[in-house]
Amino acid sequence: MALFSRKRSAPTPLDGVDTVLADLDGVVYAGPGALPFAVESLNEAAKSARLGYITNNAARTDASVAEHLSSLGLHVEATDVVTSPQAAMRLMAQIVPAPATILVIGGDGLVDEVQKAGYTVTRSADDAPSAVVQGFAPEVAWTDLAEAAFALKLPEDEGGIPWIATNTDWTIPRERGVAPGNGTLVSAVHTAIGRLATVAGKPEEPIFQEALARFGATKALFIGDRLDTDIMGASRAGIDSALVLTGIDRPKHVLAAPEGSRPTYILGDLRELHLPYPEVTQQDGVFRVNGAAVRVTGADVEIVAESAEQIDLLRAGAAAIWASGTPVFVLRVPERLYEDPFHRP
Repeated sequence: MALFSRKRSAPTPLDGVDTVLADLDGVVYAGPGALPFAVESLNEAAKSARLGYITNNAARTDASVAEHLSSLGLHVEATDVVTSPQAAMRLMAQIVPAPATILVIGGDGLVDEVQKAGYTVTRSADDAPSAVVQGFAPEVAWTDLAEAAFALKLPEDEGGIPWIATNTDWTIPRERGVAPGNGTLVSAVHTAIGRLATVAGKPEEPIFQEALARFGATKALFIGDRLDTDIMGASRAGIDSALVLTGIDRPKHVLAAPEGSRPTYILGDLRELHLPYPEVTQQDGVFRVNGAAVRVTGADVEIVAESAEQIDLLRAGAAAIWASGTPVFVLRVPERLYEDPFHRP
């Protein structure tokens, strides 16, 4: 595949888009390094659309994220980055107005936003905090989770304090593989106290509302690597989405995507933002994408024809399975349909 093709036979995912919102982990980078083709593709997109970044990662400040992205070759200011701590403070202001003392479970990115919002940070439940806000940081320890549990021991409907989680991502892609995310840490506190947190980040709407308002978007496209946070969140916010197969979710997850978590576009990598996106056609129950064709007959998913591109077979298979209304776990799906030659960390 050439880096960018100018031959146009169909609209690209970027046609008519004035704002591109990109997730970071698994889309732009994995660990410190950029993913293949991500930087070049996003810089090209920035020539015709406003480019912003949305991240559930609460460990870093918007300035540090912008510095990292700039070091990879992107042109980014701190104001181009929307973080889950910023969304959490948007929620916090509606529940517990500043100034107040907030118990922070997390790292510098979360502390920075709490302080900028006018709150006092504490790390101890003994300081009688007015709320708890929890976000991921590699240094979060058992003792931190215990402080959260101590502060939240009384249910909110019995006079207990509010609990906001920046996000509940179960996993985080890293250079060495997939690691536990903030969702696992939030779950640990939940297990201890039997309470549920209010979530600010993806897939909830506050983080998308913050981004759309900040960038003045009228037609946005959100790019993510996870169906359960990125694509579901974009769907809830009413914006188009592109799932790129360079991060967490794989072809088998795409085929199984439930309604509400199905992307507008399925991309092998970000070069395909600039390529004509093939139309899915359907005739007599056969779904076709370029040369690939798939149908569902009873409990069998059948490959009618293959294409030179695995991504087209996946697109056709997803369209056929989604249209069938049958849960994928009761279907017999040929392994060829979810082969995975796509780059991942």
